[in-house]
Formats: sequence, C-alpha cells, structure tokens
Amino acid sequence: MIDPRVERFARVLVDYSAKIKPGDRVLIEATTAAEPLVRALYSRVLEVGGHPQVLLDFPDQMEIFFTRAGETQLDFAPPFMKLAYDTFESRIRIHSQTNPRALGGVDSAKMGRRQKALSPILETQMRRGASGELKWVTTLYPTEGYAVEGGMSLHTYEDFVYRACHADETDPVAYWKKVESEQAKMIAKLQGHDLVTLHGPNVDLSLSVKGRTFMNSCGTHNMPDGEIYTGPVEDSVNGWVKFTYPAIYNGVAVEGIELIFSKGRVEQAKATKNEKYLLEMLASDGGSRFLGEFAIGTNFEIDKFTGNILFDEKIGGSFHMALGAGYPETGSKNKSVIHWDMICDMREEAEIGVDGAMIYRNGQFIW
Repeated sequence: MIDPRVERFARVLVDYSAKIKPGDRVLIEATTAAEPLVRALYSRVLEVGGHPQVLLDFPDQMEIFFTRAGETQLDFAPPFMKLAYDTFESRIRIHSQTNPRALGGVDSAKMGRRQKALSPILETQMRRGASGELKWVTTLYPTEGYAVEGGMSLHTYEDFVYRACHADETDPVAYWKKVESEQAKMIAKLQGHDLVTLHGPNVDLSLSVKGRTFMNSCGTHNMPDGEIYTGPVEDSVNGWVKFTYPAIYNGVAVEGIELIFSKGRVEQAKATKNEKYLLEMLASDGGSRFLGEFAIGTNFEIDKFTGNILFDEKIGGSFHMALGAGYPETGSKNKSVIHWDMICDMREEAEIGVDGAMIYRNGQFIW
C-alpha cells in the first residue's frame, strides 16, 4: 500500500510547484529508488492532462559512468535530456541516490570535464526558467542512503522529509501559499536597497544588491523550500566568511571552508578537509570565484544539518551563498559551470544590516 504522504507529495509537485496544465510535456528525472513517487507523479500528470516522460537512472549509474567513461563519453551531452530542457514545458527532478557519497572518490578533473559538457543544459534551465518557459522543480525522495547521511533511521528520515515538505498535512498547498505571503514581507525589507552587511562569529562581509531582484522561494522550484535569494552585484562582495557546515558538491564533502573576497572575487580560500577539491572547483572557469547567489534560509522545521543541500540551505536562521552560476531572474550576470551552495549559521550573536539599518538578528527578521 502506497504511503498517502507520497500521493499528497505528488499533488503538491504537479498542481502547485510545477503548475502542470493540459498539454504540458513533463520530464520526470529520478533513479529507480524513487519508483513510488515517480508512479504517483506519472499518474497525476496524466490526470491533469499533461504528457509525462520518465528519465530513470539506476542508483549507481553515475559511479559506473565515471569509472568506465573515456574522454569522448565525458564530453557527450545526453541528447534526450538536452531536447527536453530545450523544448519541454516542465521538468521535475527527484534526488534519490542510495549512496550520496558514491562519487566522493571520482577524479575531480573528470568531474569538471563532465560539468562542462552538461553546462549548456544548466544554462538552458536557468534561462528558460527565468522567462517562465520551463517550470522546473527539484525535490528528494527519502532513501536509506540519505537517512544514514542525516544520522537517522529511514522511518525517522521519511517523517523529517514529509514534515519539511508539509506532505503530512491535508492541505500542503495552503501552507506554502502562507509561506509565500510571509516571505514577501522579508523581501520588502531588502528589495530596492543597496549595501547588505553580515556580521557574526563566522562572517564579516558586505555586498551590494542594488538593482537586483529578490526571489520568493516558496515551493515552486524546490520542495521543501523556505528561502529568499538574489544574485549580488558581481564585483561588490568584500570580506570574510567561514562556512559552518560541510559544503558537499558532487558527493565530495569539503569542511571548514574559509573564503576572503575582494571586489567580488574569491582571493583566498582554504579548508580543513578536501581543500584541493575546493581549489580545483574555484579554477573551473572565469565565473567560479564569483557569487551567483546570496540567500537567507527561513524553514525552521529544517532544524539540523543532514548533508543534503536541498534541505540544509533552507535551515531557518542561516544564510548561504553560491559560487558560480547565478539565476538570471535575479539580475545576476555571473555564468559558470558550477553552482555550489555553502551555508553559514546566523542564530547566535549575528546580524544583517541593509543600508545601515538592522533588519535581522540571531536568525530572525526584526519586524
């Protein structure tokens, strides 16, 4: 018997997040581990008149790929995926790895080469997403691997995931509409201003958001959600930050990251673990040392680090920044083959100011 939370989850993704309409072509990306949710999504897309197309990987597919693929294969962009991103009306991606660290031992040069091959697809997602042509949403299906990563049993982790997405409620859509309203008030404190300053035990940073647009992340592109974000002015970031949690990218966990920015660019970088990988990613291209995103997490039901960025970047009382590609709808002009989110806790002795006025203290907006 299917978990009723999975059915509600599928309805939220189809009806609210992706807003599927009759005739919409919908790419559903997942691994076979997410079969219950894929089935529910497939069924719901058909019910509302869409055309679901399923792209399934087996759980260790990418591990085999990086072990066996030669240079030509690393450089080959998947044609069906490219076609879907270029032409479909929607894409629903379900993270569903059974071993989230499976790629931890992959040569970073191979990883970087693959990222470059896939970069046109990422650019298309951002460009068509910004224009409204592509209604994309990314979510997660609870697997044993994610549960272990988060330090929970599978049953406890399932409860955590569905609670964070509010799929355990009878009307989750009503909840996410309320989040949208509350976050609009937060955005009002930031939109139209210039200088943002962040001070705390792990940060002393300034950046400009002049002319940039803050986005209300309330379940349309990510599920779960709960953040407001923008793309800072590329050459405006100055100062120092030490990220509180490990920054995990392509299965590699980099710990104790400290960055020093000058005129927008990362000029100094170090880490206590996997520093070599950090430096290699920073050398990916001309945009990888600049920020594409600045965001504040607002979901207080995500109250612990789980090792999955889809959840961790939403932690209430934190902010995160992404090195690399920015979202065009925010006004960001930064382009890169990477988009790497890194999180810093702001719940103790920390504050955010805007143009000299304090708006946020110890993890909460000051109303």
